[in-house]
Amino acid sequence: MTPSVQLYTVRQHLADDLPGTLKKLADIGYTRVEPYDFVARVDEFERALPANGLSAPTAHAPLLSSDPHQVFEAARRLGITTVIDPYRPAELWQDAESIRATATALNQAASIGAEYGIRVGYHNHQWEIAASIGEHTALEYLAEQLEERVVLEVDTYWAAVGGVEVLPLLERLGQRVVALHFKDGPISTDTRAQQAVGSGQMPVAQILTATDHLLHVVELDDYDGDIFEALRQSYQYLVATSGVEGAQ
Repeated sequence: MTPSVQLYTVRQHLADDLPGTLKKLADIGYTRVEPYDFVARVDEFERALPANGLSAPTAHAPLLSSDPHQVFEAARRLGITTVIDPYRPAELWQDAESIRATATALNQAASIGAEYGIRVGYHNHQWEIAASIGEHTALEYLAEQLEERVVLEVDTYWAAVGGVEVLPLLERLGQRVVALHFKDGPISTDTRAQQAVGSGQMPVAQILTATDHLLHVVELDDYDGDIFEALRQSYQYLVATSGVEGAQ
């Protein structure tokens, strides 16, 4: 499976020129993208995705703080099959009661999503990993509270920043994980220090080898350079390392 790219990576370019930005990603070789907060621009996406030969199997949206029906209706128009809530603040991961409340909200969103044929997921940052409930990370505790149909997209970089080894974490989470975010760099909270995938300290090749059945999504939260060149390098590295044809 060829990699996808989280469009938050190119948010400034997307704000100025959505069709042109998607064309640049397609020219690199990407055939999949992961939109974020896409409801307000659903008409533009509906035109620009097929025009550039792109699909969006996953997307991010603030499900737990917006109208889920509106989100799922827009997702259905775009062919999105998994909508992922990307963020719950760090203070909500410090105690079991708050985590159970998040799980309940995700389970309820999943019930609504099922009416549209769309599944629901959650994406981590470092604080869901750094915090713990008993012997488990807060993210693992969340997973125990979720209905089976609710999935996870694990951000491998933020998991490492949170202080765990990524592969053992993925093994513990098991089949609930359907997608991974890949970014690289010094494994720190300094987003400006993030690098193209394969050029930092993350064990990307090891993770790729063990997860070829999952969707791999490139995301850089920030970058001190030409972001499209970083995305090109990331694409070429992931494709070459995973053995998928199509590198350019």
